[in-house]
Amino acid sequence: MQAHLRDVANQSPPLVGHNVVTSDLALTDAVLRHASADTLDSLTLLGAEAGTADAREHGMLANRHHPELVPYDRYGNRIDEVAFHPSWHWLMERAVGHGLAAAPWTSEDPHAHVRRAAGFLAWSQTEPGHGCPISMTYAAVPALRADAAIAGEWTPLLASLRYDPGVRERGSKLGALAGMGMTEKQGGSDVRANVTQARPTADEGWYTLHGHKWFTSAPMNDVFLVLAQAPDGLTCFVVPRVLDDGTRNRIDVVRLKDKLGNRSNASSELELDGTLAQRLGEEGRGVRTIIEMVAATRLDCVLGSASLMRRALAEASWHVTHRSAFGGRLVDKPLMQNVVADLAVESEAATALGLRLAAAVDRSGDPHEAALRRIALPLAKFWVCKRTPAMVAEALECLGGNGYVEESGMPLLFRESPLNSVWEGSGNVNALDVLRALSREPETLEAWITEVGAARGEDPHLDRAVDDTLTLLGDVTSLEVSARRLAGQMAACLQGSLLVRFGPPEAADAFCASRLGASYGGVFGTLAGGDLTAVVERATPVVA
Repeated sequence: MQAHLRDVANQSPPLVGHNVVTSDLALTDAVLRHASADTLDSLTLLGAEAGTADAREHGMLANRHHPELVPYDRYGNRIDEVAFHPSWHWLMERAVGHGLAAAPWTSEDPHAHVRRAAGFLAWSQTEPGHGCPISMTYAAVPALRADAAIAGEWTPLLASLRYDPGVRERGSKLGALAGMGMTEKQGGSDVRANVTQARPTADEGWYTLHGHKWFTSAPMNDVFLVLAQAPDGLTCFVVPRVLDDGTRNRIDVVRLKDKLGNRSNASSELELDGTLAQRLGEEGRGVRTIIEMVAATRLDCVLGSASLMRRALAEASWHVTHRSAFGGRLVDKPLMQNVVADLAVESEAATALGLRLAAAVDRSGDPHEAALRRIALPLAKFWVCKRTPAMVAEALECLGGNGYVEESGMPLLFRESPLNSVWEGSGNVNALDVLRALSREPETLEAWITEVGAARGEDPHLDRAVDDTLTLLGDVTSLEVSARRLAGQMAACLQGSLLVRFGPPEAADAFCASRLGASYGGVFGTLAGGDLTAVVERATPVVA
């Protein structure tokens, strides 16, 4: 019987109804490796909600209906507020409620940061843009600890599980969110070129700010960490959105950025003219004060990129499992299987490294863990975030034309994919930060050698890559021009070591033979042999 024109066949069903946590074996293995079964159990509800059709729909709506700047109210009063679609608030409420903001900093759970990292990686697959204010709120707390009194005022609200939007004074809120303003028009990443002035007031520790900020995400948040030039140099300040007497601080939102991706999130340009700010840390030590916030946001850049990779991989593996062409299922075609397996290896390595870094935060009192975190954060930020656009593009291609239409969700992922490599220091900034750590903090190299050395003798490709990296480090005359090559090699060796020690053998073998092999050209789908079927099956979500 001839099929009716309205009958649809050979289309993959939508990927909904799966648990985003428990169906990601790379993620669950990493959680069990660094935390406990109880930690994994505590993420089950988050994973189930992240895989619902509702979550998918809210993610699409939050990106379809962009935030809007409302500079004035109906009476002409300057209010500088941002209006969001209800789906944004739906996503934010659950992200905060699941403890993905600053909750780990006040938790007594020894694995609080691993739990939060796994949850952030999983929940961000619903929609990546709202992860920005969540990330900055998480990252603000360690910087605020430069002043115990200020930290005591803000940390309980930032660590709250209650999402309480709205521009109101701190005392009336059940929870708060934080933002950050570092860059200016003339400087970008070179924050020491900032020209915004901080003028002391009669109140001890309080200043007025006069200048601008070129790229401040989430201007609707309750408090911001801002850099400005005080009399004794670049200094960090805490800028409340609303003052304790209920009056609005002078923060003029000039416009919202029209960005390539991350369109659900409001990123803004600010003008500051008499804005009240409280000094955080000593004058002239602004970068040192805010560096802990930068480190925490860099971790979330890695986790966010790993999240994009996992969502793209899940969509690709799901599609090829349910789509047929040329006489059989796509997943059974050797070349397509090679491509998806290669994507799976990339995703597994990114997840393993991201969770390893979160474990280092949980164990920050250990000198090895602190040194490893210092060197591995810029390494991972450089490498994982740099790998994401190519990986997401390849995953999109697995869906063919279906992947190029907005309804698939893949264009959203692709637009988002370069973001984390740009924010919190671009590729060059992080590669040079690696050199800075190696030259000023020799314990960081020892930590890297110890970590990769734990897999010594287990894989010849890994052993050779580690030796080559050490040789490259010995050529001090060309380190700066080779900084990207060095950062990439060091990060890939870390990933290889983790997979060799803890990952499935088929994924570890494939990673080391390709990424650490002498002939690797960076093209996905060039794995040479191995049990690719097992790699793909491990990566494919299971819908109950």
